[in-house]
Amino acid sequence: MKNKSARLSAMVVTAATTVALLAGCATAPSSGDSTDSERVSVGFSLKTQDAPYFVALGEAIKRYGEDLGWDVTVLDAGNDVQQEASNLETFVSQRKDVIFIDPVEPEAALPSIALAADSEIPVIAVDNAAAEGARIVTNVYANNPENARLVGLAYAEANNDPIEAVILSGSKVDLGSYQRRVGLLAGVIEYRTQKSAEVALADAVALEQALKDNGSASYAEAQLKLVAQGFGDWSEEGGLQAMEDLITANPNVTTVFGENDNMLFGAMTALQNAGKSDIDMVAAADGAAKALSLIAAGEYFATGLNSPDLIAETAVAIAAQILAGKKSADEFDFVTLTEPVAITKKNVEQYMDRGF
Repeated sequence: MKNKSARLSAMVVTAATTVALLAGCATAPSSGDSTDSERVSVGFSLKTQDAPYFVALGEAIKRYGEDLGWDVTVLDAGNDVQQEASNLETFVSQRKDVIFIDPVEPEAALPSIALAADSEIPVIAVDNAAAEGARIVTNVYANNPENARLVGLAYAEANNDPIEAVILSGSKVDLGSYQRRVGLLAGVIEYRTQKSAEVALADAVALEQALKDNGSASYAEAQLKLVAQGFGDWSEEGGLQAMEDLITANPNVTTVFGENDNMLFGAMTALQNAGKSDIDMVAAADGAAKALSLIAAGEYFATGLNSPDLIAETAVAIAAQILAGKKSADEFDFVTLTEPVAITKKNVEQYMDRGF
């Protein structure tokens, strides 16, 4: 694959990478380093537990914290902003040393985060970002556009044939959803046309808009045709239902682009039920354990590294540095992105322990 230094600068917030943080994880402070006599007490308000990803995120925050001798309490917000606010109020009243939050809605979380900040409790957002202006240490999440771009580049490098694809999207309005589908398209366009990353991104944005406006779109120079888009609400069942409708109307599909693994698992079932085979499955994210196994078996082309384990490890490492007095809360960038990776058959064995 052609290695280019340009990145999706128009879509990625300037952020610290996690290399230095994770290098320090092995020597992260014990609870004895963090406080003189009391155990560190940590609270995590988790957006929901209705999907394996979020369950794994909650378990990983708890595991990494407890490895440092911390007491970690995880409360489920149940996708309810009022419950999330109640969770934060509980943590503040309990005088937690650190609060982690996976915001249900970026804007709705601001008053609760401010309540904690007023009590001088550092707050770290994980997975979903808090809105601009949030009084947090940092937002820790995967590099959605770059993950997707790398997957698109890898797929274009491996496949010289014309692409006739459907796209399974998680949401019509979610920024992460948009970044993932545009990033996939940008990677394919960049590799096949040898345009710069910036130009390829602009072309991908225009292509995505044409798909939205017309229900289909094509980019002749890259031999890329988008025949339809379905919305699966991030779930396996949603992907199954969306794909059942799409495959009937588009029998010549060569590729399914998905914005996460779960929807593609559903799509694979729909294709199997329809007697369809030899269709490439290409996910912008997440790195689910099932996806990694399918990649290793050659039954799934790629996924992006959006690991709840890596996000949790990074966030806990940041909190540990603050509690140990090695860094102050205001020394971190507003966004901390985890390492972007396209996981393919070439490198899947390196990431098996990051699956969920």
